[in-house]
Amino acid sequence: MKTVEKIIVLLFGCFLIYCTFDFPDWSDPGTPASTHVSPYYIEKTLTDTAVPNMVTAILADYRGFDTLFETIVIFTAVIACFLLLRQYKIDEPVARMYRHIPTGTTFRIKSGGKYPRESADFERIDLQYVPYGVVVKTTCRKIIPFVQLFALYVIAHGHHSPGGGFQGGVILGASVIVFAISHNLRSATHRLGDKIAAVLCTLGVFIYTATGVLCMLLGDNFLDYSALAPIFGTDPVMARSHGILVVEIGVGLAVMAAMISLYYNVSSAGKLDEGL
Repeated sequence: MKTVEKIIVLLFGCFLIYCTFDFPDWSDPGTPASTHVSPYYIEKTLTDTAVPNMVTAILADYRGFDTLFETIVIFTAVIACFLLLRQYKIDEPVARMYRHIPTGTTFRIKSGGKYPRESADFERIDLQYVPYGVVVKTTCRKIIPFVQLFALYVIAHGHHSPGGGFQGGVILGASVIVFAISHNLRSATHRLGDKIAAVLCTLGVFIYTATGVLCMLLGDNFLDYSALAPIFGTDPVMARSHGILVVEIGVGLAVMAAMISLYYNVSSAGKLDEGL
């Protein structure tokens, strides 16, 4: 069976390589992208959208459909990871033994007791055998608020300078992951649980999609932010700039929640107890 799989992968790889021969030459000025698309973006972006950052305008406005489906792909990855890795335990009112994985130490949970990750015995043995560095712990707690503040700046200012929803969402998610690594997974999930992360990821996709649907309800095309001018109380050009900010917020929420949810499940094998 492995031989068949290798042959399939090899054939598919050869097919992809063969397709690259149809690509235009590197830096060829005669390609359609160089003669039609790129010049329009360079010349008209600021006039059409009032957004100085050309990259953000292309991703969130001109190519809004593409970015929407990229966000949906992230959401789908979270759902797949959740379904494949998440494990649920049924608390049975019987005495049982629990083995602490990092140390191999075994101890007993009383009859009718809570899950090991919630028990005082688990907290005691985890701190005793897997101590956390005071310097690392304190340093991370001090810098995390500034990292999150910078992430919000990257999202809010992404259409005027380098940044945007993807970049800001990654920074926000990384701040929570740093807290989980420097402290422990239980402390992180207590502040931002896995279910809340799933809701935020869904909310991010909903904000993006709802913005496009609202444009249609106002009589224009899907994701044509100029239709939002009456709502924002501005002209159609500036409305496109504000619409980009709205969808960037949705992207930021989805990316942040996706990173957090993926880390929670992958680092704990879906158990959400010990983490790395």
